This record gives sequence, structure tokens and C-alpha cells, in this order.
Amino acid sequence: MRIVVDDEPVEFVDGDSVATAILRTGGHPARGGTLCLAGDCGNCVARIDGVAWMRTCQTFAGPGMVVRRHPEVGAPAADVAAPAPFVAKRHRQIDVAIVGGGRSARAEAQRLAAGGRQPIVFEATEGNEVVAVYPGPVVIVRTPTAMVHIDATEVVIATGAAEVQPVVPGNGLRGILTPRAAAILAARGVDLGRVVIVGEESAGLSGTAVTGRLTRFVERLNTDGTGTGRIGAVSTMVDSSEHTQECDTVVVNLGLAPRDVLARMTDDPAVRVIGSAAVAYALPVCPVEGVVCPCSGAGVDDLQGVWDRGFQELELVKRASLAGTGTCQGMACLPHIRAFVADRSGALPEPFTARPAARQITLAEAAAGFHVEPFRRTALHDEHVRLGATMDRFGSWWRPWHYGDAVAEYWAVREAVSLGDVSTLGKLIVSGPDAVDFLERLYPTTIADIRPGRSRYVLLLNERGHVIDDGMVLRESETRFVLTFTSGGAANAEAWMRDWAETWGSRVHLVDQTMSLAAINVTGPLAGALLKRVGVTDVPKFLQHRRLDVAGVPCHVMRLSFTGETSFELHHTVRQSVELWRALLDAGRNLGVRPHGLQALFGLRLEKGHVIVGTDTELDTTPRRIGMEWAVKMDKPYFVGRAALARTAPLPDRRRLHGYTMEGVAPLEGAPILIDDRVVGHVTSSFTSPLLRRAVLLGWVKDGTDANRVRIDGRTALRAATPFYDPEGARARV
Repeated sequence: MRIVVDDEPVEFVDGDSVATAILRTGGHPARGGTLCLAGDCGNCVARIDGVAWMRTCQTFAGPGMVVRRHPEVGAPAADVAAPAPFVAKRHRQIDVAIVGGGRSARAEAQRLAAGGRQPIVFEATEGNEVVAVYPGPVVIVRTPTAMVHIDATEVVIATGAAEVQPVVPGNGLRGILTPRAAAILAARGVDLGRVVIVGEESAGLSGTAVTGRLTRFVERLNTDGTGTGRIGAVSTMVDSSEHTQECDTVVVNLGLAPRDVLARMTDDPAVRVIGSAAVAYALPVCPVEGVVCPCSGAGVDDLQGVWDRGFQELELVKRASLAGTGTCQGMACLPHIRAFVADRSGALPEPFTARPAARQITLAEAAAGFHVEPFRRTALHDEHVRLGATMDRFGSWWRPWHYGDAVAEYWAVREAVSLGDVSTLGKLIVSGPDAVDFLERLYPTTIADIRPGRSRYVLLLNERGHVIDDGMVLRESETRFVLTFTSGGAANAEAWMRDWAETWGSRVHLVDQTMSLAAINVTGPLAGALLKRVGVTDVPKFLQHRRLDVAGVPCHVMRLSFTGETSFELHHTVRQSVELWRALLDAGRNLGVRPHGLQALFGLRLEKGHVIVGTDTELDTTPRRIGMEWAVKMDKPYFVGRAALARTAPLPDRRRLHGYTMEGVAPLEGAPILIDDRVVGHVTSSFTSPLLRRAVLLGWVKDGTDANRVRIDGRTALRAATPFYDPEGARARV
């Protein structure tokens, strides 16, 4: 039976781990360093069947298994060709979870069972590897078939002790073993050659025992004087005299350290540590030279360097040197780092907190049970694709950019009727006895005077008076309102409102309906005619809204306009969205109905001078800077941001968002705006208007100039009032 290691076949014996099989051939499972073969260090990790950072000592060899050692420098490359495996997630509720399979664990299980408890033991060698313990307590177990999340009444950590690894010059060579590793290899029949044992002699191991303090490992040389990367000899210091012993393998017995990575993840009182994992072993002597952290390659000189720069606490030493941040979570290096800090400071530092997971896990394992679309899809996504739409990502959604002819889509809105998928808009219900007071405090405009069935455009400000979103407030009754937000700002707006509701103690209920409701915008001069064809006999007037059936689908019909034409937003349940979309297209065929995408929509709204928050605004944009002071009622006694606006109102601020027009094709968004040779701002939105036959754009001017003529893209642009199209707003009100 063979595995493939770095493109070479390697035979293995049934029961061999990957590491044992490689060592049997005289190789090394990684590149060098002390091997414990117990999963306590990162000196044997490799990529196995496309998965990197696998511990070869704890992975049984199987026929055809492909192993590739990590590069000497840098991280392993991702195996993009490997198919992403499906990892199941399971939940279990148990009484007591015991982590570890040693004597302490088994004895505790027997004691608890005798007392009427129901303990279950989780042991890595039996295929149940615990990778994390969270407060709760919750235990995360990696099994061959699933990631299992254990909700336990109590967790007992009985993981035992790990062997201390040497930190001296040459400790990155091949051929260095801990006593347990040497015993495992001897039992598997692996020839270790000439063995030297340093430290306390280990029972059952044959070899030459040497006395004295370990000082260095000596590399074996080739006949030409170059290094082989293998051990050739080991040196110890006895009574100020160095003694060197030739060998093929060095077994180093420097004592034990608690195997406490899981214990250092949480201080949950329901988690306790027993046995060797709870013992405070003596630290090794302070390292003088050599690699301290094999995972990150940090040496004693690195520790000294960060110490000299003032990082003189354990957590700071770790972060600044990266020692202890590798795949073993400091299991190999923590005793030496603590010894170093104790030597320099005179005080013994507590171990640092371990971060889940204790073992390197794949993204599939970390995400087991979770199915999250990185970019969400509306209920009409497949309809857009069926109609030939070019889909693109905008905000956190897939949305149609165009359906093959953005100009034709534009004219459908201006001359006939068109459909747009606006399901991505944020939709929030606010209700309760304090609804009016809550919204009055939140918004800079008045809310109490909005009558049921009417709506109002609003800005959402932060405490600094900066615009963070905009949308509509629609009143349904005395105590119930529907709010809309931008597609990109919906999640933040909801969190913002919930935070203020809790802060003020407002008696309101907030229900987010963004994902449960779809929305279709019917817009254009013939929009009303199309709705009448599908059963709406009395269409709402501008800024009115009603609950109506449209083509048999219950809808919240909102009359407003982002395109500048007659527009109706039809908010409805997602399960009927396809039905409604198709009914509208069928009913409007001889009206010239066609869907429009974002490319046409952005041009249509720009002709109306409508601002898109996040596109035309910046982090410190105030209503004054975008010419929207009309949306702020400073005569209100309070709203979020009022104090900041009042404080800055007397101050000069000529930083403005202006409208411009220019001949020819619109410049790129982001293009600099110049006066003479000075850059005074940049373009935020631009569009070559088919109707106006020139480019229209919005742009920031930030140096206080009021120049009516600027240069953009090497051409002259003239400042112009917005809206560029239908400034009276008559078409939206028809």
C-alpha cells in the first residue's frame, strides 16, 4: 500500500499514520523540527488530499492519499482544483462531556457514572476530536462525518500533558523526537539508527543516555561540506565542558507542560480541568538561542527584539513577535515564552487565552450547518436571467444591470411603462404607543402631521448630523408606520433604530420585512394605465399609499417616484412575486412594457438630481452640503443630530455637491474636477442623457469655490441647477 508524498510513492504498513509512513523512509513529514507525534505541535503539518495544515501524526495513511509538504517559506497555496466537501452539522444535548481518553478521563467517567451522571468521553484517537470549547458550555467536536455541536451541562477537560520541546541552536533539524514519539516509532518498527537520549532516561527506549544540559544540535554534513538538514550529533554541557555525541536520532526528555489549549478558551464555571492538564509544571530554563515558535519561525532573538522595543507583557510579546500565534496555539512554545518573560520581568506570567479552534479546521467545517449567500438574490432573480439580464453585484445583492439594451429601457420609462425589481429596499414596520414620539426623535423632519395613507421622504442622520441613509415614512394608522431604506443601508438602519429604541426605552415594536417582502416598481407615463388593466381601478395619488389587490396579489401600493415619472411601488410577499411580475408583463405588452435594470435607473434618477446615499454622499455629508436643508426642521426641539447641526449652522461651509452639464459623452465617475490646474473635487455620478442630449453629472467641490465653469476630463462643464429634467416635478404627479 502506498501514499504519494511530494509526487513520490511512499509505502506504508496498515495502521501507520502519514507521519510514521514518511519517517519509515527516512524522510520528515514537514521540513524539520522536533516531532511529538501527539498533535501538540505544528512540526508535522502538511497538505493532505488538498487540505492544508493537516497533522500527519493524527491522520492514518490510506491507499492513494496525496500528501504535499508545506513550503519552507510562506503558507501553502490553496488547492482551488479540489472540490469543496460537504460537511454536515449535528447537535446533541448531553449531561457531561469529558474531553480526553487517558487514565484521568476514564476514571472521572466511572466516578460520575457511579454517582448517577451520564458522561460521554470524546477522544481524538477514536475519531472524536474536540476543536473548541465555548461558554455555555458548548463543545465543538470534529468527527469523520460531521461537525457536532454539544450542549453540555458540564465539561471536564482531561487532555493530559504535552512534552516540552527543546529550544537550542539546530532545533529545526530532522531527527529530533520526544520520548513518546520515539516509543510510537519503535513500536511501529521504524529504524531510528543510533539513538542518543538527552534528559531523564525514558523507560522502554534503547539508546545512549548522555548527561548535562542540552546546548545544541549539530547538523550532519555531506562530503562536500554542505548541510543535509539532519541531525549528526548532539552537544551537552557538563561542568562547563561541552560534550558532543554522534547520532542519527536524538530523544529529548525535558519534562511536561499541561495540554491546556481547550482549557484556556473559556472561564465558564461549568468547565473544569482535571489530571495532568491541571498541573502547574515547572517551566523549562529560559531559552538563550534557537527557534522558540516553529509555527511562525520566531526565535529567541525575535522575543528579545520586541522586548527591547517595550512589548514587555506576555500578550504583547506574543502579538509583536507572532510567537504562539500558529497552528498549535502555543502548545510547543508557550512554556519557553513564559520562561523568557519571567526571566526578564522577575514575575511568572499567566498563560495567554487560546482562540478557537484548537486545531486547524477548514472553512467548510467552520461553516457546517450555515448556508449564507455572500450576495443575496431577490425572488425575481431567475426571471431576470430568463429575460436575458446581465446580473451584477450591487450592495449585498445580485441585481439586473441591463437586459441587453439600456437605452431602450430608459425610453420605456420616459415614454411608456417599465418594471423594475426594487425588492432590495429595506422595509421596516414600526408600531406601538410610542411610535410617533420615537420617529419624531429619530428623523429631522416632522412625523406627527403625516396623515394615515400619506408618506414623506426623510433623511436619517447620526449624532454628528451626517447623512447615513434616506427613505420614506408611510403612515398606516395612528400607531403603525412602514419605513423604507436604501438597499445598501437597510441592515445598518435597522440596527440603528433598535439601538435608539432601547436607549430611549420607547414602547415600539420593530419588524424587519426586507427579506419577506418583494417589491416591483411600475414606472412611466402609462404606469397608471397598466395598473388599471390588472384590477386597480382607483390608483393612489402622489405620496399616497394603499393596500390593494394587483392582478390578484395583495400589495401595499406606494405612489412615489425615483425615476421622475409616474411610479408605483408594489410591495408584496416574495412567494407571489413571480406571479405578479409575469402578470404585469403580460398585461402591458401592447403598452410597450419592458423591464429596466440599474444602468437605466441610475441615469433616470440622475436626470432628476436624486442623490444615492453612499454614492453621492461621504461619511461627513450634512444636509446643507447636498442642498437638502428643506428635509430638516430645525424648529423641532429634538432629533438625532440636531445639536451638531445647530452648532455648525453659523460656521462657513462652502463644500457642496453641485450639478453640472457638459457636451459629449459623460466622464467617468470619480473623475477629478479642476479649476485651472487645481483639483477642487470629483464626479460622483454621471450619465449621457438621451433626452437632454448632453452629459449630466453630480460632483463634489471641496475647496469653497463657486465657479460656474470647471474642467472635467479635459472638457468644459457648466454648473447647473438640479433637477436637470422636469424641475417642477409635474410628470411624477400626473
